Amino acid sequence: MSELGRQLKEARLQKGMSLDDVQEVTKIRKKYLEAIESGDYKVLPGSFYVRAFIKTYAEAVGMSPDELLEEHGNVPAPPEDTAMETVIQKRSRRPETERNAKWLPTVLMWTFPILIIVVIYIYASSLNKPDPAQIDQTNLTNEQQDPTTAQTSPPASGGGVVAPTASAGTEATTEPTAEPTPTPTPSPQSITVTPDGKSGKTTKFKVSAPAGSEVKVEISATGVSWLEVYKGENSKGEKLSFGNTAAGDHMSFVLGSEGMYIKSGYSPATEITVNGQVITDEKTSSRLLINLDDGTGSQTSQNEGTTDTSDQTNETGQ
Repeated sequence: MSELGRQLKEARLQKGMSLDDVQEVTKIRKKYLEAIESGDYKVLPGSFYVRAFIKTYAEAVGMSPDELLEEHGNVPAPPEDTAMETVIQKRSRRPETERNAKWLPTVLMWTFPILIIVVIYIYASSLNKPDPAQIDQTNLTNEQQDPTTAQTSPPASGGGVVAPTASAGTEATTEPTAEPTPTPTPSPQSITVTPDGKSGKTTKFKVSAPAGSEVKVEISATGVSWLEVYKGENSKGEKLSFGNTAAGDHMSFVLGSEGMYIKSGYSPATEITVNGQVITDEKTSSRLLINLDDGTGSQTSQNEGTTDTSDQTNETGQ
């Protein structure tokens, strides 16, 4: 094993990643990753891919690719592509005026029809525009013919009784509407999180919450850590998050009845809270299982066996 490959492997193991994990992140085949760790660069398709694959591998495990390649100067360098330079130089010699002259007739051919269409559209719009004086005369005629707009003349001096208008009667019979009563929401203090034992390397937590309330699981990152989040009891569930975190990253999920499984390669860089309550197993690399309390207590031994099998599969890949 080469010194460069040894450093990459140590960085990968420190983040709790297997070669399958690195393959999924970098899209580099597993046999090429093994060849980089062992220093067998002949397996790779070409000298250009050696440095490119090493840079991608280093970024996936949180190392600086430039510093790593500078420290190990014996990595094969990609050959200069002189054929491509020759082709570019030959193509660039073509006169710019010749290319412009080719497109000029086409541009002129389409410019004149477009101008004609614009002029016709402006002329037609001006013909269809109504006369403002005619609009005012029409509105005046409609107001004179509409009996609903006519004003009632005042009563004679003999003294007559004026009947109340319809609007006055409407205002007199209007009743105030009652405002809807807001529905109370459960307070965060009514949601509790308690440890619920272990299953292999996985630490379990039980969440008790009122029926219908929403339980939020939030993850705040302060540095680089490999993070996986799944729905269900293990990594075979629906994938919610998968990859490296960076300082300042913040993720929020809603805990469902199926539970949530979280794996952090470097726990000090990821703070996990359930409705504001921090949960941790006090380990450098954490595996946490969060379940809603359905009133039956801890999960059955069948679920525990499923979690152990999933964790064993991940460890074998590493």
